Amino acid sequence: MSTTLARPRTPFAGWLTVTSLMLGIFTIVTSEILPIGLLTTIGADFGISDGATGLTMTLPGIVAAVAAPTVTLTTARLDRRVMLCVLMAVLAVADVLAAVATSYWVMLISRVLVGLTIGGFWSIGAGLAGRLMPPHAVGTATAVIFSAVPLGSVLGVPTGTFIGNLAGWRTAFLVLAALAVLVLASLLILLPPLPAHQVTSPRVLLGLLRTRGARTALLSTFLIVLAHFSTYTYVTPFLQDVTGLHPAAVSAVLLAYGIAGIVGNFLAGKATATRLRAAFATCGCLIAVTTLLLPSVGGTTTGAVVLLVVWGLAYGGVPVCSQASFITASPHTPEAATVVFTSSFQATFALGAFLGGHVVDTFSVSTTMICGGLIALLMAISLWSLTHPAEPGPSTRGRSRTT
Repeated sequence: MSTTLARPRTPFAGWLTVTSLMLGIFTIVTSEILPIGLLTTIGADFGISDGATGLTMTLPGIVAAVAAPTVTLTTARLDRRVMLCVLMAVLAVADVLAAVATSYWVMLISRVLVGLTIGGFWSIGAGLAGRLMPPHAVGTATAVIFSAVPLGSVLGVPTGTFIGNLAGWRTAFLVLAALAVLVLASLLILLPPLPAHQVTSPRVLLGLLRTRGARTALLSTFLIVLAHFSTYTYVTPFLQDVTGLHPAAVSAVLLAYGIAGIVGNFLAGKATATRLRAAFATCGCLIAVTTLLLPSVGGTTTGAVVLLVVWGLAYGGVPVCSQASFITASPHTPEAATVVFTSSFQATFALGAFLGGHVVDTFSVSTTMICGGLIALLMAISLWSLTHPAEPGPSTRGRSRTT
């Protein structure tokens, strides 16, 4: 995005606008990952297996991976305010459709709409802080916007899971639809006109992918996201069937995981300024250790909780390190870097959920934990072997910690 400002008239109005964007991303993230906490309940309602229900996680990722570059390129000349409002309206429709779905196919249609919103809103909204706030506040404003990502795990999924267990999973999606409508109203009121000033072209995207740094970032992101979502998507069945936790206790464990994720997010944000490769590889190693140990240690409540907290701490740093890797590879085209980051992340998210579901249905949920752990270990090893020893000192520190 261009740095041309379209700031509201007062700092207070500017922060209100930033907060509305944060709530928008929070609603999107929660809508995307809520099925993790309600996977067994949704599957039971439609009479399908946990693995088949994992499609509710796979589809949004596939669509988002396509939507990120497609929406950014095809709407490059449209007012960003209009696009964000339209996408938030689509999210509200998607959540309502999920709540009233009479068949699993209708549910999957709603998930397609969620994926469209993810790819479009994320790619467009990622660079808006520079147009809404003065230069000295851009880093903080961007951090506030993307704090919605870990908050989706900390507040969104546990709260949605609690509501789903208390009043039914459909009610949880209705609550999300209501929140999306409220965010839409705030965007309409608070966002100033945001005409597009800089167009991201296919040539810029292809040029980015030709760099060694971008290819390394792609491989690392592919392996670690594949490892994470092939396992974490099925953590609820694991905690219920292997650990033997009550659904209410699962919500509490997911809350602890999310809190650890926030800590990991900010720790990794600091580390990427000087030790990006080490931070990214450490995240991979910790995810490998926790998922490999879960089948043996996660049979007890204490073991499962400790491992989930360490897992959350590690994964909290993954989006930060991944985005920082892409932006470091292309410091002069941050929007293109964000599009590639979003697309690759979401595509692998979808693939991981799909393959994990296949392993769960064919073997067991413990087997998918072991497979994911081995992939995470491969990521850490490949990152150390492929990355040049001399790491750049990212001038993107403010950007990287905001994911």
